[in-house]
Amino acid sequence: MATQKLSSFFLIFLVLLQSLSSAESQAFIGVNYGQLADNLPPVTETVKLIQSTRIEKVRLYGADPAIIKALANTGIGIVIGAANGDIPALASDPNYAGQWVNSNVLAYYPASKIIVVTVGNEVVTSGDQNLIPQLLPAMQNVQNALNAASLGGKIKVSTVHAMSILSQSDPPSSGLFSPVFGDTLKALLQFHKENGSPLMINPYPFFAYQSDPRPETLAFCLFQPNAGRVDSGSGIKYMNMFDAQVDAIHSALNAWGFKEVQIVVAETGWPYKGDPNEVGPSVDNAKAYNGNLINHLRSMVGTPLMPGISVDTYIFALYDEDLKPGPGSERSFGLFKPDLSVTYDVGLSKNAQTPTAPVTPVSPAPATTPTTPTTPVTPVTPTPKPTGAAWCMPKPGTPDAELQANLDYACSQAGILGTATSLKPLPSPQQILVTVAVLILVAAYDAENLL
Repeated sequence: MATQKLSSFFLIFLVLLQSLSSAESQAFIGVNYGQLADNLPPVTETVKLIQSTRIEKVRLYGADPAIIKALANTGIGIVIGAANGDIPALASDPNYAGQWVNSNVLAYYPASKIIVVTVGNEVVTSGDQNLIPQLLPAMQNVQNALNAASLGGKIKVSTVHAMSILSQSDPPSSGLFSPVFGDTLKALLQFHKENGSPLMINPYPFFAYQSDPRPETLAFCLFQPNAGRVDSGSGIKYMNMFDAQVDAIHSALNAWGFKEVQIVVAETGWPYKGDPNEVGPSVDNAKAYNGNLINHLRSMVGTPLMPGISVDTYIFALYDEDLKPGPGSERSFGLFKPDLSVTYDVGLSKNAQTPTAPVTPVSPAPATTPTTPTTPVTPVTPTPKPTGAAWCMPKPGTPDAELQANLDYACSQAGILGTATSLKPLPSPQQILVTVAVLILVAAYDAENLL
C-alpha cells in the first residue's frame, strides 16, 4: 500500500514538473521596439540581444524591412504596424491593402514570424473624426488581403487603444466602454469576434499613480505588499493595478457581449527618470514595476476575472527613444541602453536562473523618486494536520511577499527542508511549484506515518 502511494506521489511530482516546463515555454512576454531615436544600435546586434533574453515577441510601430529581415528564422513573434497615415489609403483601396500586405508580410513570411498586423495606434481616442470612420474599413481590407493569401487564420489584424476607451474602470467589475465611441467600438469588437483577433490595449499603472500619488497607490501599482482594494461590485480583492485595469477591460467586453474576445497588452511600462516636476519616475520604481510584472506573468496566476492565464504583454520599451516629444519620462522607458547593457536588471536574461527581485523602495513621498514602506508579513497559522494527502496550492492573487513568507514557514516545519531563505530573491514559477510538490510529498508521507 505504501509503495503504491509512493508511486502516486512521485507521479504527481513529475506531472507538476512537466506543467512547469510548458508554462515556461509560453511566449507571453514581448517588448516594444520603437525607433524615434538617433542613437539606436545596429539591428543585427539588437536581434542578438533579444535572443539572449526571455523575450519571445517584438512589437514594431511600423514595418521596417531591416528589422523584419533580421528577425527571420529566430522564432520570435513579430507584430508589425500600418501607421495612422496609411489608414485612408488602406480603407479606400483594396488593391493598396493587397500591395501593403504583399510588401510587408508576404515578402518575409513565414521565415519572419509575423503574428499580428496593427492598423493605426490609439485612433479611436484621437478625436480625428476624419480618420476614425476609416479605421474599420482599413482593417477589413487588410484582413481580406491576408485571407486571399491564405494567411487569415495565421496572422491577426487589430488596432491599439488607450485605456481612455473606457468611461468607467473602478471598480474593475463595473468596467464600461465609453458611449462616445459606442458604434465604432462595437463594430471593431464584432470584427475581432468574427476573425478571432485580439483587442489590444495600453494600460499604464504609472499614469494611474501620477493622478493619485499616495504611498499606498504606489505600492498597489508596483505589485508590492499593500492592503489591496476590494471591488465593491464583485467582492474580489485586487492586489495590483495591472490586474485591475485588465479586468476592467474584460468587464467592459462582457457587458457588451464580447467576453470571448482575447485581450492583449500592447504597451505597459514605467519610466526610470523624468523631469523634476514629474511624480513617479525612478530606477527603483521602474525596476519594481517591470520586474514584478514579469514575475506576475510567469506565475501564470492570471487576473481575478481571468485566472490561470497570462495575457500577452508587450513591455514598453526595448530602448529609450531620445527624439520623442513630451516630458522627460517619455524618453526614459528603455530596458536596455544603446550599448546593449541593461538600464536595470529585471531578470530577462536567459542566463539568469530566476528573475532578479526588484528593489522595494522605502518611505515613499510624492516626489520624483517615490518609494514604498515595507510591511512585515506574519506567516499564516497552519491548518490542522490532514488525515490524508492534500493539495497545497497558493491562493490566486496572493502577494509575492506573503507567498514567500508562507514558503519560509512551511519549509521550516518539515524538519527536512530547512528554511526557504535560499529561495530569495523571490523564486521563479519552477522553484515555487517544485517546492509545493515537495511539500505535498512531505505532507502525504507524514499523514501516512512514513517519515
